[in-house]
Amino acid sequence: MRVFVTGATGFLGSAIVSQLINAGHQVLGLTRSEAGARSLLKIGAQAHIGDTDDLDSLRRGVSLADAVIHTAFNHDFSTFAANCEADRQAIEAMGSALYGSDRPLIITSIAGLGAMIKGQLASEEYFNADSPNPRKASELASISLAQRGINVSVVRLPQVHDRVKQGLISPLIELAREKGVSAYIGEGENRWAAVHISDAARLYVLVLEKHLAGSRYHAVAEQGISLRNIAEVIGRGLNIPVKSLDAHEGATHFGWLNTFISHDMSASSALTQQRLSWRPSGPDLLTDLEQMYYL
Repeated sequence: MRVFVTGATGFLGSAIVSQLINAGHQVLGLTRSEAGARSLLKIGAQAHIGDTDDLDSLRRGVSLADAVIHTAFNHDFSTFAANCEADRQAIEAMGSALYGSDRPLIITSIAGLGAMIKGQLASEEYFNADSPNPRKASELASISLAQRGINVSVVRLPQVHDRVKQGLISPLIELAREKGVSAYIGEGENRWAAVHISDAARLYVLVLEKHLAGSRYHAVAEQGISLRNIAEVIGRGLNIPVKSLDAHEGATHFGWLNTFISHDMSASSALTQQRLSWRPSGPDLLTDLEQMYYL
């Protein structure tokens, strides 16, 4: 298949591009720059110059492909709500170019939207449309497309990690470095699910090749690692104290991260593993955190 990949030069997207090529697919990668185009050409992909804010460029990319994998997202959390709305519009635009065909569209969401109530283990079967998290806009767009006959499915992500980046934990490390303390809230028993980037990328390829239209999949290798354990590893890595904060202290300490830091974001991938025979095998989150370069 010829696959149009957005976010093709990003952390996750570049790993997906490599795995697609290794699996024998052709890749048309969205990139904003000539440097990005050169990096794609170097690994055997083709480049499509454009941007997720340029909806016409997205439609053109879709028109040239047999399938679409959408991983691009603006992770500037100071404009998070606006970024989620932009993602909705991008998904709608790509979906509009797929009308009348069975070409698959795979979009990206977050695992936490599969929790029915706060603190519950998120599952693939559920979508919390009442969640206050504006990222739900992406899944609402996918539901709208599915109702109009588009072959769309969703991959939900937890914290995606290697020894360089770890999702929301990366800014948590930088905050700990800045503040001189690695902190968590209360007992730190709330948990975050995680997956190694190699396993996440491999799942996207499996979803492309074996998915059922309208399905949701969880790229979850570990159901949940406690924030206290994460903070302790960060503390050792930076050689700084580890401290528990109350909710009021946490709001001041964590800033925008406080929206996430006290929440339980654990999730299951039982149905995903059953449906696709996906078996995560990469390093676990704490191992990557232990072995990363902190200086």
